[in-house]
Amino acid sequence: MANHKSAKKRIRRNETARQVNKNRLSRIRTFIKKVEALIGLGKKDEAKIALVKAESELARGVSKGVLKKNTASRKTSRLSKKVKEIK
Repeated sequence: MANHKSAKKRIRRNETARQVNKNRLSRIRTFIKKVEALIGLGKKDEAKIALVKAESELARGVSKGVLKKNTASRKTSRLSKKVKEIK
C-alpha cells in the first residue's frame, strides 16, 4: 500500500480517471448498439442518423484517449458498411 502522500493522491486520481474512462467507453458502446439495433430492424434512414452520432462519439473517445485512432476508424468503417448494405 502507498505510504507517501503523493502516492496516495495518485491512487485517488487513477480511480477517478478509471471511472471517467469507464463511463466514456460505456457511452460509446451504447451508441454503437443503437446503430446495430436499427440495422437489424432494417431502418436505413434512422441508422444513418444514429451512425453520425456514433461516429462523433467514437471520435470524442479518441480525443480523450479512451480508444486508439485505428480502433475507432475500424469500428466506424464496419458500421458504415453495414448501414450501406441495408436494402
